[in-house]
Amino acid sequence: MAVALDKIDHIILQALLNDGRASFSAIARESKLTDVAIKKRVESLKKRGVIDSVSVDLNYKALGYENPIFVQIRSEVSKHKDITKKLLAMDFVLELYQVLGEYNLHAKLVVPNLESAEKFINQLGLIDGVIDIKTMVVLSELKKSKTLPSLTLQNKI
Repeated sequence: MAVALDKIDHIILQALLNDGRASFSAIARESKLTDVAIKKRVESLKKRGVIDSVSVDLNYKALGYENPIFVQIRSEVSKHKDITKKLLAMDFVLELYQVLGEYNLHAKLVVPNLESAEKFINQLGLIDGVIDIKTMVVLSELKKSKTLPSLTLQNKI
């Protein structure tokens, strides 16, 4: 069941999505509440599971990595857990999702160069139980949203 959020919660969330280091006093000015009230609201959002963490958004390109590579993996059902464990332990795998469809795993990788990508993907193909792999190299990022869908907010006001 979805957690109920009001307009103030949305203001807090949007401020933190824009800048995870936004001060409670800055958010308080925007929402016309006290910084103590904002602190309590943020703690409540954490307790209710709305906020998992506040983190840094790295620019991997600036750190010398290629654009992300998305990999779809089709695996044998009987080997799925073992394959997942191996993927979770791999350094280049930033994100891993179990999905419905023709492929049952979807991974996001970052590698220092395309030669490393080729080696890594060949290594994936050697994992026992991997049936097929499909790769997609990101050419450019067109949208990376740090906001809640506007309909979510409109429905709450």
